[in-house]
Order: sequence, then C-alpha cells, then structure tokens
Amino acid sequence: MKITSKELRNEWIKFYVERGHVDVGAVSLVSDGSTGAMFNVAGMQPLMPYLLGKKHPLGTRLCNVQGCVRTNDIESIGDKNHVSFFEMMGSWSLGDYFKEERCKWSYELLTEVFKFDRDHLAATVFAGDEDAPRDEEGATFRIASGFKPENVFFLPKEDNWWGLEYGPCGPDSEMFYVKDVPACGPDCRPGCHCGKYTEIGNDVFMQYERHQDGSLTPLEKKNVDTGWGLERNLAFLNGMDDVYMTDLFAPVIAYIEKTSNVKYDTDEKNTRAMRIIADHTRTAVMLIGDAAKLLPSNTGAGYVLRRLIRRAVRYGRLLSLKTADYLNIASIYIDDVYNGSYPLLPENKDFILAELEKEINRFEATLENGMKEFKRILEAKKSEKADIIDGKSAFRLYDTFGFPLELTIEMASEEGLKVDEEGFKAASEEARALARENAAFSQKTETDVFDSLDEAVKTKYVGYEELTVNAKVVAISDGEKLVEKLGAGENGVVITDVTSFYATMGGQKGDKGVIVNGDKEVFGVEEAIKIPGERVGHVGLAKSDVKVGDTVVMKVDTKAHAATCKNHSATHLLQAALQEVLGKDVHQQGSYQDTERTRFDFTYGNAVSKENLEKIESIVNEKIAENLNVNTDVLTIEEAKKTGAMALFGEKYGDTVRVVSMGDFSKELCGGTHVKNTGDIANFKIVSEGGVAAGVRRIEALTGSNVIAYYKKLEKELDDASMAAKTQPANLADKVNSMLAEIKKLNSELESLKSKAAKAALSDVMNDVKEVKGMKVLATKVDGVDMNGLRDLGDSLKEKIGEGVVVLLSNQDGKVNMIAMATDGAVKAGAHAGNLIKGIAALVGGGGGGRPNMAQAGGKNPAGIDEAISKAFEVVESQL
Repeated sequence: MKITSKELRNEWIKFYVERGHVDVGAVSLVSDGSTGAMFNVAGMQPLMPYLLGKKHPLGTRLCNVQGCVRTNDIESIGDKNHVSFFEMMGSWSLGDYFKEERCKWSYELLTEVFKFDRDHLAATVFAGDEDAPRDEEGATFRIASGFKPENVFFLPKEDNWWGLEYGPCGPDSEMFYVKDVPACGPDCRPGCHCGKYTEIGNDVFMQYERHQDGSLTPLEKKNVDTGWGLERNLAFLNGMDDVYMTDLFAPVIAYIEKTSNVKYDTDEKNTRAMRIIADHTRTAVMLIGDAAKLLPSNTGAGYVLRRLIRRAVRYGRLLSLKTADYLNIASIYIDDVYNGSYPLLPENKDFILAELEKEINRFEATLENGMKEFKRILEAKKSEKADIIDGKSAFRLYDTFGFPLELTIEMASEEGLKVDEEGFKAASEEARALARENAAFSQKTETDVFDSLDEAVKTKYVGYEELTVNAKVVAISDGEKLVEKLGAGENGVVITDVTSFYATMGGQKGDKGVIVNGDKEVFGVEEAIKIPGERVGHVGLAKSDVKVGDTVVMKVDTKAHAATCKNHSATHLLQAALQEVLGKDVHQQGSYQDTERTRFDFTYGNAVSKENLEKIESIVNEKIAENLNVNTDVLTIEEAKKTGAMALFGEKYGDTVRVVSMGDFSKELCGGTHVKNTGDIANFKIVSEGGVAAGVRRIEALTGSNVIAYYKKLEKELDDASMAAKTQPANLADKVNSMLAEIKKLNSELESLKSKAAKAALSDVMNDVKEVKGMKVLATKVDGVDMNGLRDLGDSLKEKIGEGVVVLLSNQDGKVNMIAMATDGAVKAGAHAGNLIKGIAALVGGGGGGRPNMAQAGGKNPAGIDEAISKAFEVVESQL
C-alpha cells in the first residue's frame, strides 16, 4: 500500500481511539531527568511512573505518537535506516486488557488497516527459562488472532524479554514481515539479520515483578506496552528500503540535490553526506522548536544539539552548502513535512531559524581556521609516522575552534588515525582547574570533599523548635578541599555539630542567615544544603575569620524563614483544595517553595478552568481565615499510614516520619517547616496555571506580604494604563473597547486604501503578461502590500488573464511577501504554485510552499525580488 507519514500517524491514533484509548499526546523531546536520560529515547519513557503502578489521570487505555531522540549510534547515521530523531507509535494497557485483546488488535492492525497478508506475517514469543515459563499463552493468542502456527517462533530471553534490574517485567512478542527470499539456512528465523524477516512492531507483556533478591512474582495488575517505529514502517509500507526516500526526507533530499547539483544514491560519500545533513538538521529543528526550546551549549543536551548542527555543517561543506541552505532545509521541515503534525514548529519558526543561524555562523567563523589547524596536526602526525592525535591537540581544536571531540575523532578516522580520548579529558580537566583558580566560588559546590570526615561528624537539626542555637564548627571547605579556616571575603561551606538552618530538601529552599562569634557576624549563610553523612552545609561568604573548633551562634533569618513557611503550609492547603474541587485522583508530582512563592505540580488531564481556580483559591483563603492549628506528630511509617496522611509517590521515608495536620482539612507526611496556625499565612493568590507535561499541570501562587506587593504592582500598572488611555481606572475597560473599535475601523480603512493603491499601481500590469509554452504568466512586484493584500490582488489578476499563472512579490518594511496562483487550466497543464514558490523563495532569503493552485512564502532579502521574478518564468516553463 502507499501511505503518507501524516496518514500513518492518523491511522494509528484512529485505530486505538476506536478501541477506547485516549490520545495522551506527545511530551517534550528533552527528558525531565527522572530516568537519567537527557532525551526521551522511547515512547514508553514518559509513562514509566504509570507502568510502575501509578494511576494515570486519563485512564487505563492510552495511545500516542511520541517523538524521540537517540544519538548513541550517531556514527551509523548516513546509512539507509538510522536516524537521530524518530517517532514511536505507541499504545498501552495499564492493568486493563492483556494478551488476548492485544494479539487480536495487532493482527487487525496488520491485516485490516495496513493490508499485510497472513502468509507474510511472523511473530516471536518467549521460549521460557529457569525464571519464567514458556509463553504458551502468548503463542496461543497469536495463532488464534490469525498468525500461521508455523510462523510463530519461540526465542530465548535475550530476544523476547523486557525488564529492568528489578520492578515490572515480562515476555515480549515481536511481529515481522516475511520477505519472499530464500532462507539463510535451516535455523533461519526472525532476528537472524539475513534480510528475510523485517521487524514491524513489538508487544511487551508486563506480567511479573522482579524483586531485589532476583525472584519473580506475578503482578496483580498486568500492563501491555506496544511500540512501532514510524520511520521504518513508513518506508516498509511504501515498498522502500531507505527511510530517506519517504515523504519525511524526500523534499529535503530533492533540495540538496538541486542546490549541490549532485544526485542522491549515485555515490556512497555524497549520499551519506546528504543523509547526515537531512537527519541532523531535522533533529536540530525539532529540539530548538520543542516545548523546552533547547539551545546549543557546551554541556548536556545542548552539547548534543551543538554537535549535530556542527556535524551537519561539516558534511555540508562536501556539497558546497551555505548557511542559507540549512535555513531553507529547516523551513521545508517546518512548512511542508511537519506542518499540521507538530504545531510548535510553525509557531516557533522565527526562533528556530534565528538560533540555527547563530550556531552555524558561530561554527563557520572558526571552521576554516579549525580545518587548517586540523590539517597541520594531521600532516605533523603523518610525518612523525604516528597513528594517534594527542589529547592536547584535540582539546585545542575543541577549545579554540569549537570542534566537538567526536568530530575530531570522526575526521581522524577518515585519515586512518585515532585520538587520545583520555589525553583530551586530562587537558580538559587541566583547563577547568585553571579556570577554577580564577573563578569565583560557586554555590553549586562539590560536597564530596567532606567524604573524608570521620563518620561520627554529623549535624543535629533543631530548627523545628528554635531558630537560634549555640554550635561548634566541625568542618570547613573552600569548595574544593577541606580547610581549617576562611578569611574575610572568602566563599566556602561551614559544617557545625548543631544547626537551626533547614537544608534544601523536598522542594523547600534552605534557610539563610548568619553565623555569629561573640558579638561579630563571621559568616553570611546564603543557603543551607544537605551533605551526605547526615550533615548540613552552610554555603556563603566569610565576613571575618571563621575556624574549625570555633564556638558560634547559628541565627536563621526569621523574616525569610517565616515567608518560606507560609508558602510551604499554603502548598498543603492547595493540594487538599485541589482534591476537593478536581477529585481525589489529583496527586502531587513536585513542588518548590522559597521566600517569594510556591509552585505545585499535580496530575490532571486538562487545563484547570478559571471557575475552578477561583474555587480552589477561595477554599485556601477560607482555611487561612479559619485559623486552623498546624500540628506535627512524629510517628512510625505504619502508624502514619493508618492516619490516612498523604504521602508523595516514589518518596523514600525513614522508620519514623513527621505527619503535618491542618485541622481536619489536610494531613500529609512532610519533613519541611510550617507556620503554627493557618492564620499566619494571611492570604493566598494563584498567579498562574499551565501544563508542564502530558497529564501534569502546574500552579504558582503567592502568600502573605508577597500578595500585597503583587496587588500594588497591578494597581500601578492599572494607573499607568489609565493615564496612557487618558481615563480613570474605573472607566479603563470601556475606553479600551472604544479604542479597539476605532483601531479596527482605521485598519479597515487602511487596508482599503492599500488595496486601491496596489490596484492603481497595477493598472497597466497586463502589459507584463508573457506567453510561456502557450500559457499566460504574470510575474511582477508591488511595494508595501501585506499577504492579505497580495492574495486579493492575485485573485483579481487571475480573473483578468483568464487561464494562467500569477506571481506577486512585495517589499514590506524590509521583508518580502510573495504569492503564486495557478488557474485550473494551468494546473492541468503541469503548473504547481507550491513548487513554483519553492523554486524562487531562496532568492529572497525565504522558504515556503503550498497547494498546486495557491502558495505563499516570506523572505528577508528584498534585493532578490527582481531575480526571483525572472526565475519565476523559468520555473513555470520547466513545469509545463
């Protein structure tokens, strides 16, 4: 069958929605860090908490198409199959249906939707081992669904088992297409890589739990995780063995062919370069245009993005691509390939292109000199008959010329040399050490310098009872090593045997304050932090000498502490109010409190309505006004559970816990600090609500004096707006509505004048009409007309010429607007407005496309308008 990428996505979602699934949508490509990965690398990754037992707010049957990024096999990109960005089509049962329904639906999807015939389908199931039995049930349901018995294979654990070190796990069952080619031997079967079997998708049956002692027990609620790779299946369904020939890449490959004058798939070196450019640019567009708006940098995910862009540029040099070409490629992905499928891309188009251009220009600025330096190093090593580039040279290429280490390794490999990676790391560390000597102390100080302390050195926290306490200094660090003292003006971390400072933990920011010796403040504490070994570190700046062994007084900033307590206690009231208004399925996903605000993340499938936000805020303020006592009980974990206190899912608790109660309204396990009475909070104001991930919402709110400051700021803004509108605050809404009506009227008059002026300017334009292969073609320019005006003019001119093609370009405030229109007769003759626009847009520094009968685009280079007009006639001639 023939199918487009958009049709494939739609068919997948439609199939599962018809079977009671909810489309949960895709989350950011950049991971939230909960799994330790920088990116979401699998469709199931964002759903891990729910596969581990947490209740999903949208139900037990879910589906989506999730974008993923993997760069661990970046060297393989350049062949027909590997990509760094890919889409996983997924569906899940969370304790709902199991093997029978799953096998039945997989077969229906294969045969009824995608039209595979039974004779060419095969499946694998788990063969069993000493831990778990042979999956006869899975095989039975595969055969019952329609698979031929002789095409169901039992394979061992390395092929057909999914699981982590411990937790949910179980057998999986993969589905394959059987090609009409000879078997490679008597043992030919799925997974032998001879080419006879092509994997289509995978069903994972999570029916066991592996415990830390290695034993398996059946799960009470069994899950199913189904995943199909979109790119691979798109190619396969269209009879292709090259994903770069699918509609996801074909327009970009065609552009590179035309720009470079090199044909795809004619020689291995240039074809590999084309694939790398197409893939890496696509992934860069996706990451920059993602909800996280990732930017190139020298660390973490930003470094991966930088590496992809720079690798694309390096390969682009082989094909003589310029900066504008990468931007045009990016525009093809945004405007054509993913238009409608990824709405954030067109919304963020200007941002994507600007950031991409910045990074390319950064690299281009040093690339020429860097390549010269690389060649110099290469020639020197070859003359020395060395087979390795030393680490210092590789680091110089990185530090001075912006060459990622991997790029140097790749270029060296092409010349038959290796790179001393350990030497690179040593040179990098040497540079960092030098930078540290010259840099200010960072609050993100290393805490492992305290590992050498005696285990008996601990900190007793007494801040629940008192905020000023006598203590002894037991250890000091300057951020890199243990020291005996700090002098005035030196940054460091001080550990005492007792402290009244709450250390940052559980979402609550640590206390600040001062350490006093005698009548002198000797150390300003900017934040208290947790240090392994039951210690509290006081991070800050010495105001005078502070030494190990000093007897001191720990003084918490009481005003700041009180503000944080108000925000933390209000968070408890907020969670209880959320459950009262939105339902008991609302659960905490994260929180943060400091002196300024509280932030609370919670499970909920939809945006919270304005009406419900008002109810929630009202309930919290009611509970504040009721002056509820805030009581804390220290109980065993079992005793705490019996009280019905809420606990944070996934949080590890000790043998005893603190249960914080606010009247009968709220009861939670919490180690933070709180007000003594809800009346101390004074007031509560929600300032924002929004989504942070699929099924997760975030509320930010203020308390106490911060609410007063918030309203004062609003009052000033209202006064300023009223003054600007020349009215009183009470009349501002009416005045604004009146002004908007006037603006609308003026805009309408302006558009009418523009239209008349443009039509007047084009009164004799019919003299510019040319005959191209018997077809009338009008290509001309008019200044100062926006896109709407061009469309109106185009319609008018199309009527005047009868049958033909109209191309209009306009310079409006330094930017170019352009449209192309083709009548029905012109389209039948071969004209295509969308391809016409693509053929001329680059000449004005833009990109775009559209339908055969109408297309539009924008550009940044008005100087190219005349050339684009001339080119339009050539493009039309080539189409007819």
